Amino acid sequence: MLSLQSLSKTYADGTRALDAIDLSVPNAEIVALIGGSGCGKTTLLRLIAGLDRPSAGAIALDGEPITGPHPGVGLVFQEPRLLPWLDVAGNVGFGLGELPRRARAERVAHALERVGLAEHAGRWPRELSGGQQQRVSIARAFVANPRVLLLDEPFSALDAFTRKDLHRHLLALWEEVRPTVLIVTHDVGEAVALADRAIVMRPKPGRLDESVALDLARPREPSAPTSEAATRAILGALDRSLRPRDAARTPELAGGSSF
Repeated sequence: MLSLQSLSKTYADGTRALDAIDLSVPNAEIVALIGGSGCGKTTLLRLIAGLDRPSAGAIALDGEPITGPHPGVGLVFQEPRLLPWLDVAGNVGFGLGELPRRARAERVAHALERVGLAEHAGRWPRELSGGQQQRVSIARAFVANPRVLLLDEPFSALDAFTRKDLHRHLLALWEEVRPTVLIVTHDVGEAVALADRAIVMRPKPGRLDESVALDLARPREPSAPTSEAATRAILGALDRSLRPRDAARTPELAGGSSF
């Protein structure tokens, strides 16, 4: 269980990026964080990853406090951020130095097989397309068997066909390793395609506003009635998140959502 309790972040210039975030994410759940610009989605991932410190509140993984980078937490950035002096296999296995060489090679080979890059193990990052580079980044994150995987808009720069293909590879790896996943996205269709739950955030300061359950069978077709209904529910929540709070919520929602 990933647990955030009263998590807040205020920067040195006084900007309140996040305010009183309470969130529980069960093991193996995929949660999509979605919202307008300035609602603190990336800041929230950086706090969970231990790359920044909260101003208040606490983060715990299975009851263990997270106060800095944690070996059980992996992060995939919007850009692949591969090491140009290492080949594809070297990039994927970069964090596995404690394993014997043979075990490391087997794990890397398996991860590359799962993302469809087995034949590219010896190539350099500069020789790959953008989609292939992001596959390497995803393989590198999964190869360490993380308990929590954080993804910060990893597919936003890719064309629709490549994005859908990477969705398939991501879900195949998730089915095998079953980490808890938090993915930041601006794409409602992506949230519906991947997540078990979409959480809409409200900006200035960033707060959790509404939670939309996505209890849909996989694989999911965008044109299916259940997917279209889920898309409408998220779009409605997004619309409410951008209005003044007293105008955004109906009386039934005034008590807020459970996270």
